[in-house]
Amino acid sequence: MSDTPAGSLYVVATPIGNLDDLSPRAVRVLGEVALVAAEDTRHSGRLLRHLGLSRPMLSLHEHNEASRVDTLDARLLAGDDVALVSDAGTPLISDPGFVLVRELRARGRRIVPLPGPCALVAALSAAGLPTDRFLFQGFLPARAGPRRTRLEALASREETLVFYESPHRIRDTLADLDTVLEARRVVLARELTKAFETFLDGTAAELLTCMEADPDQARGEFVVMVAGAPARGEAEQSAVEADALLSALLAEGVGVKQAAAVSARLMGGVKKVWYARAQALKDGH
Repeated sequence: MSDTPAGSLYVVATPIGNLDDLSPRAVRVLGEVALVAAEDTRHSGRLLRHLGLSRPMLSLHEHNEASRVDTLDARLLAGDDVALVSDAGTPLISDPGFVLVRELRARGRRIVPLPGPCALVAALSAAGLPTDRFLFQGFLPARAGPRRTRLEALASREETLVFYESPHRIRDTLADLDTVLEARRVVLARELTKAFETFLDGTAAELLTCMEADPDQARGEFVVMVAGAPARGEAEQSAVEADALLSALLAEGVGVKQAAAVSARLMGGVKKVWYARAQALKDGH
């Protein structure tokens, strides 16, 4: 058995857009390790060249991760330090690396995190939604049926919900949010740290309207954040207050459509939801 101390696996967060966000510590480690395990060696190779670095690289992605464990473990046992990077942000957060880290930790290897850019944390920090508790769900299912089923399962959760979404599915996801979660507040963080970084805030229906008016708002990578369900007591109180307002308006002879519009303006939410409730009250249901 070799007396050479085993090397360390450094889990290195890399920029999600702005290259200035790479920490000096990350630059130093990337320049010192014997090997960089990268989700896409071409992409990460460009980052290294930008930094003036040249290191041996090995691809590690979702399709080959399990088969790379023994290879990388052998390098660590030989005393080599290895850096793990994904295409952008923090490895393992909706990116490859979980299998590798789990297996190496089980074998007693040293795993060292290098904190840095992470899209979900950056988005939450500027969204204005509660962050004391949040539930990160990564990417929602690509197909409509499973996506709605997942959203329905999350509908009663009181934490802020956080998802990643791609530009070619963002409209479909917003449509499903409108169907399943109705009048919840949604904040979209688009193109974080890049030139066209944008935060959009409103109901899912309002954000869809915004994208129809300006198709550029549907471009880029998204972090989707949704307000959690109100606590049970708060929801019951809100329902009582809503019914009281609608009943008062209807009693004064205000039409169902106008009552819904006034209520939405005063208390927030989507007019069609208010309209349905006002109609039910008028019909005596």
